Amino acid sequence: MSTLFEIWNTIQAQLFPELEKELDPLSEKEREFVQIVCLLDLPRHMKEFRWRGFGRKKKSRINMAKAFVAKSVYKFETTDMLIEYLKKCKSIRRLCGWEFSWQIPSKATFSRGFAEFATHSLPDKIHEAMVIKHCGQKLAGHLSRDATAIEAREKPVKTEAVPTPKGKPGRPRKDQIPSPKPPKRVELQVTRSLEDNLKDLPSHCNVGTKKNSKGYKETWIGYKLHLDCIDGDIPISAILSSASLHDSQAAIPLAQMSSKRVTNLYDLMDAAYDSPEIHSFSKSLDHVPIIDNNPRRGEKILMDPATKSRFAERSSSERVNSNLKDNYGGRNIRVKGASKVMTHLMFGILSITAMQIFRLLL
Repeated sequence: MSTLFEIWNTIQAQLFPELEKELDPLSEKEREFVQIVCLLDLPRHMKEFRWRGFGRKKKSRINMAKAFVAKSVYKFETTDMLIEYLKKCKSIRRLCGWEFSWQIPSKATFSRGFAEFATHSLPDKIHEAMVIKHCGQKLAGHLSRDATAIEAREKPVKTEAVPTPKGKPGRPRKDQIPSPKPPKRVELQVTRSLEDNLKDLPSHCNVGTKKNSKGYKETWIGYKLHLDCIDGDIPISAILSSASLHDSQAAIPLAQMSSKRVTNLYDLMDAAYDSPEIHSFSKSLDHVPIIDNNPRRGEKILMDPATKSRFAERSSSERVNSNLKDNYGGRNIRVKGASKVMTHLMFGILSITAMQIFRLLL
């Protein structure tokens, strides 16, 4: 197994000079694209997309996966913009695997390929393998958890309110035993597996509401992306949910997912995750939870200086969310459906993860 330094040295000392002999001098974006693709190890994950010898031979799915990485790196809003750029730019077209412009698939073929990637969760599998390979053997100090709004061009799904049974008016009798309250989702998540918890989370498009940094309420139509990031601004786990889901509902599934990929010491979360179940689950993983206190109706408990200094590392997740939206297509959602939206976002997360892993060497 090649180490990260060996991969980096091969790219810098051998691959780039050879590519520039064959192509024009590479731009910074093209160099970034090459580094990302080299770390993804696409051939290893494309076995299920190979042609089996029945029917018409499909267009190369590896080339199309590279093209979708280029779409996130160059922040192309639509597939039409991607195709137009591939036809005009010889370097990036050949880096994706097409020698001539007439070999580039049509928009419909790109759409079918993207749907296949979404059905098989291809970017998620590549991301998991990359994180385990390059981060799993190292001890991470801090894990930062946060969620961000994802706006989509869809109609929100209207959910019918479940009627609550009304009891008799007035004070209950002394001998009357009150009916037990149903357990909360967070309480049930502690006892369930990751797969069951993920199935339980709503993923349809709806309306979300949150307070911004100035204290004003903002609403959006779409989804919510929940991320776990470690030191170095490296995203290691991601879950997409409905926009209306509270941040705390995805904390335990994220913790279950991240614990299978990396080993960390501290879990850093804001006040939205201040729940006894989340505290205890973090401790059950032998982590130290540092969660901002939510005063609710009581008095806010302040952190001591040492804990406050560690909690400042939580800005890592905020930087990753901002980087995804500003530089890797997180604001340009043109697909519909949770699986396709997640696939679009994961190509950007793949790019961020690869670049941040490489930056650890600099």
